[in-house]
Amino acid sequence: MTSIRGPSFQLVDQIDAEQLQRDGGFGARTRPLLVKGALRNWPAQRNWSFEQMAALRYKDGGAPQVKFQNGLVEQGQTRHRPVMPVGPYLQELAQLAAQPLADDVGLLPDRRRHQLAAGEKFFLDWSHMQSFQPDRMYLAQWNILDEFPALRHDFSIKDLWPGWRWTWEYVFMGPANTVTGLHYDFPHNWFCQVRGSKEFILFPPENTPHMCISQKFDWGAILSDINISRLDQQPEQLKEFEKTQGLYARVEAGDALFIPKRTWHAVVALEPSISLGVFGLTAPEVLFGGVPNEIKHIFHKMHLYRWGNCTCHKF
Repeated sequence: MTSIRGPSFQLVDQIDAEQLQRDGGFGARTRPLLVKGALRNWPAQRNWSFEQMAALRYKDGGAPQVKFQNGLVEQGQTRHRPVMPVGPYLQELAQLAAQPLADDVGLLPDRRRHQLAAGEKFFLDWSHMQSFQPDRMYLAQWNILDEFPALRHDFSIKDLWPGWRWTWEYVFMGPANTVTGLHYDFPHNWFCQVRGSKEFILFPPENTPHMCISQKFDWGAILSDINISRLDQQPEQLKEFEKTQGLYARVEAGDALFIPKRTWHAVVALEPSISLGVFGLTAPEVLFGGVPNEIKHIFHKMHLYRWGNCTCHKF
């Protein structure tokens, strides 16, 4: 395997959920924050197992069938997205989730992570990304809370994110080694981890000049041409990538990670996982950010904006 140094990283800011409440709760923030145990008292921690999600049925008794994401779509070619039943897929994930996670696996294995001093800079083990193909079938961006509204009661996002804002939520369910490629979203995002664990690499907006911005269209996001799963095949992009300064977070079951708007990030699953992404916009952000993005989306569906180069259609 090709040896890759990549950019240097530091651990993301971290706080326990109870300490956050003692400190007055979450306020205005422009840097990522990992809240440990944020979901520990939420019903989702009890109710959202792979087996329970596999048993979901509509009022007419029908089982959910959902359009799946076929491998990595943020970089490279978008492949056909098959519509498949959710139940058997989640039952298989339940079996895979019973296997323990080794402490020497990942971009930053747990064994090494616990040896880091506060504020220490480090480099990631990119051979982990070369050890598998990012071709997993992934139940990504399922708007399950719209299809099963009662499940909204299992989350207490207001405990983390007080105040009024327009929010929309997507659920992500998949096996280990699913990859969400490097991108940024125009809204803020609370990423809530219900089952399993994921590794995040994050880059604040000041790193944008080195992010090799892509022309590929993705609703609500800007993509990078840097493919973290194939850095050994991208020498020019790697040169720019190594000029950045990154943050790293391991988001485990029960944690929530705040990702500020326009923060570049990529995600790699270490285990079979269930996650909820909660995106939010205040009224001014809807006007100045949401409306322009929705116009682009409408033009895209009309084949007038980047049709043929997107994450949503295969060509």
